[in-house]
Amino acid sequence: MHWIYYVFIAFGILVAFNMLLLVGMIFVEKKKPQTIIAWLTILTFLPGIGFIFYLLLGSGLSYRVKRMLKKKAISDSDILKNIKGLKTFSEVSGIRSLAKDADLMRLCYDMGGYPCLGNDVKFFCHGLEKIAILKQDLLAAKKSINMEYYIFASDKVGKEIMQILINKARAGVKVKLIYDSVGSKKTRRRFFRKLEKAGGEVAEFFPPFAHIRMINLKLNYRNHRKIVVIDGKIAYTGGINIRDDHMGMNMKLSPWRDASVRIEGGGVFPLQNIFLDDWRYAKKDKRPAEEYIKEYFPTPEPKGDVTVQVLTSGPDSKLQKIKEAYIKMIINAKKRVYLQTPYFVPDDAFISALTIAQKSGVDVRIMLPAKPDKRSVYLPTLSYAREMAEIGIKIYFYNGFMHAKTLLIDDNKLSIGSTNLDNRSFGLNFECTAIMFSEKLNAEYLTCFQEDIANSILADENYFKRAPIASKLGQSFFRLFAPLL
Repeated sequence: MHWIYYVFIAFGILVAFNMLLLVGMIFVEKKKPQTIIAWLTILTFLPGIGFIFYLLLGSGLSYRVKRMLKKKAISDSDILKNIKGLKTFSEVSGIRSLAKDADLMRLCYDMGGYPCLGNDVKFFCHGLEKIAILKQDLLAAKKSINMEYYIFASDKVGKEIMQILINKARAGVKVKLIYDSVGSKKTRRRFFRKLEKAGGEVAEFFPPFAHIRMINLKLNYRNHRKIVVIDGKIAYTGGINIRDDHMGMNMKLSPWRDASVRIEGGGVFPLQNIFLDDWRYAKKDKRPAEEYIKEYFPTPEPKGDVTVQVLTSGPDSKLQKIKEAYIKMIINAKKRVYLQTPYFVPDDAFISALTIAQKSGVDVRIMLPAKPDKRSVYLPTLSYAREMAEIGIKIYFYNGFMHAKTLLIDDNKLSIGSTNLDNRSFGLNFECTAIMFSEKLNAEYLTCFQEDIANSILADENYFKRAPIASKLGQSFFRLFAPLL
């Protein structure tokens, strides 16, 4: 047969595969139109290779995985039955100082964010600050340490934390550690086996096929959460991973600006629950949920005056819960909306919310890194930043790497978590964020934001015009794939 015949056969097979994927995206996975168009562009211009990319990065979670995730989740209502001292939603939202935000709290509550009163909350703007306090809390642990990180590296800081975990496990403390298969791909499994040999337990979230890290059909769905819960009484969350560069040790991205929170009080219980849900799924744990409730949820002691709601999002939910809460907060804002994020690739709904706030007289500011770590995401970030600047939103480029994921609203609302402002974080990754209602905490973080401004460049119209031609072309090209980033 002539070679052209084989070319036509191969082309026909590729077209058939692409049609099957298209049908699956529309009728089975029910992806958004902009996502489908982005994938069709890849499948058209990269025939064959695009199909492989889709299998690795585009296919949704299977029904079996979603069912297992739901099955392993511990019900909030079951936890509340066993925890004394937590107020009902109506009691919390009815407090005079919180009543003006009752609609926001209701939205978060309906999406799984239980409001918890009486918390003492401290935030950290740099990794070394967080790690120093975290080490003290870990060393003081008496019963349990539950730790979950997207990246747990075997570098200097990773070895220090791991040694503490090993020592505590040997001393009889129940230590559980979850690490993400993709985020921690450079960390060898033997590093974690040291903890298992000491009596601790380790789980790899979404491990690859046959433990070969190059073959991971869930590559696109990453557990991006950073959670630590100690004795059920102290919890951490935010954007800081266990890795040296998150401590500011990478000179190319220095200074590294990040954000994390430490919580004592009722706000610990939702973070404990998130961890245990992930743990029960990752370990395929068959123990009854009641055993975990009795063991890991002590009665919270009021420690301060901050009200906390913790929200999660991920591919296991049809709702993009954190994005919905952010949009609600932005539209409700009366005075200010201050955002910090390393990646800014918003969808139309988010852009509309920011536009409405700005046109309503709200002071809207977005702070991005001046030094990028991922060019493919940074280029569309610049494109969207320029669009925001053109409608009057102030865009700041922090002189270093801005890794913090924060949203500061008016005088009493602050969100710190693991969620970037892009489609991946809002819909594909497993994320969590803590929304805190406190005038004092808000004012303290506002001071930090103002200090960051002193170390930033305010981007005017000429800032974007001066960009090299190659950068402008890259911005336009990579923006085509914004729904996938």
